[in-house]
Amino acid sequence: MLKKLLIANRGEIAVRIIRAAQDLGIATVAVHSAADTESLHVQLADEAVNIGPPAAKKSYLNVEALIKAAHDTGCDSVHPGYGFLAENAAFSDAVTAAGLVFVGPSGDAIRLMGDKVSARSAAAAANVPVVPGSAGRLEGVEAARAVLAETGFPVMIKAAAGGGGRGIRIVNSLAEFEQAFPQAEAEALAAFGDGGLYMEKVIGKARHIEVQVLADGNDAIHCYERECSLQRRRQKVWEEAPSRALPDRLREELCASAVALAKAVNYSGAGTVEYLYDDEADRFYFIEMNTRIQVEHPVTEAITGIDLVAEMLRIAGGEKLRLRQSDISVKGHAIEVRLNAEDPAKDFAPFPGQVTELRIPGGPGVRFDSMLYQGYKVPPFYDSLLAKLIVHAETREAAITRLTRALHELKIGGLKTTKPLFLALAADPSVQAGDVHTRWLEGWLTENAAGLAD
Repeated sequence: MLKKLLIANRGEIAVRIIRAAQDLGIATVAVHSAADTESLHVQLADEAVNIGPPAAKKSYLNVEALIKAAHDTGCDSVHPGYGFLAENAAFSDAVTAAGLVFVGPSGDAIRLMGDKVSARSAAAAANVPVVPGSAGRLEGVEAARAVLAETGFPVMIKAAAGGGGRGIRIVNSLAEFEQAFPQAEAEALAAFGDGGLYMEKVIGKARHIEVQVLADGNDAIHCYERECSLQRRRQKVWEEAPSRALPDRLREELCASAVALAKAVNYSGAGTVEYLYDDEADRFYFIEMNTRIQVEHPVTEAITGIDLVAEMLRIAGGEKLRLRQSDISVKGHAIEVRLNAEDPAKDFAPFPGQVTELRIPGGPGVRFDSMLYQGYKVPPFYDSLLAKLIVHAETREAAITRLTRALHELKIGGLKTTKPLFLALAADPSVQAGDVHTRWLEGWLTENAAGLAD
């Protein structure tokens, strides 16, 4: 087992990792920027190290400072959380080269699955269905036009090195394509340092379904699926497990394909294989693999009873998978909503500030993962995610009722948050019926944004 862990992250995920490590008897070291001196993760860790000024590139993205902090405090391991350097193959390599354990997959696995084109090729080699589109990176605009002849419109032009919903353009005509392709190349190069592109056919009214996997570099299992179809600008806002839309027959096939892919790439740790599901055609397609713990991992923990972060730490410490597939079953339904410091009535404008009041909802089946405490000043330098509210109940209908109760009970004073959005969504008939897709929320917001004032 690992003995001392450096958490190369901040916010609620740093708090989550610290708690899981301490439950296993692992000492913890928090890193923080000058803006995060008073953060909750700094207060909860056994030790804390200031690694630089507020700008992320000079602190949380500073590989040299992170490794130095690990060595200076006697750590034997590093957990990257999500975001920042979590899916950076060079960081995984650097941690390993420094004689430390990286809590996650190898740099080679991150490199393979982090490049969306090579991940697509790996999926196809493992007989996992992929969205119709280019077979590899597009070698210029002429190659892209040749793909269009097969796929037709609409198509997505996607950055090969992209992720998190970024680096994507949807085009509906040849005129749009001619304008968008060079722009997408330039944007991909600026955002990711890699101008490589590929294309996929747009699946109309698709659902976003992802499978949680755990692997030890040799064996792999799945922890069933989550549905994340409610998205704004391709960013997830509401996640739930299991998917209401997926037939049992297809669920088994989908989850088995995720396990096959994890085994094929010798994956180690927790990972998520993401798919589009066309429920009209009853078909699913691989889109990417996230080589890290996901923001939405608590809904899987709720329905399976598995502590995914603890399992990551055990695997990184050298243990083989403790769980067999037959050990894992689904109980009830869970929903997570992301509470951001944003004003949903004003196009989700950022709203950092001081927490003047905090009332956390409780009761059976309610979990609140956050970095908040009364008096905390939310800095303006980082992602706006404040907390995640997770509810679990016997049925989806009961979970939505519990979510509504918990949202009414929740109070975060001094800030505008996305709470009004989730109260409105929980009351919407389409959401209650599960009749949504990945582009549904954008249209809903066009009609309902004005009513989301807190």
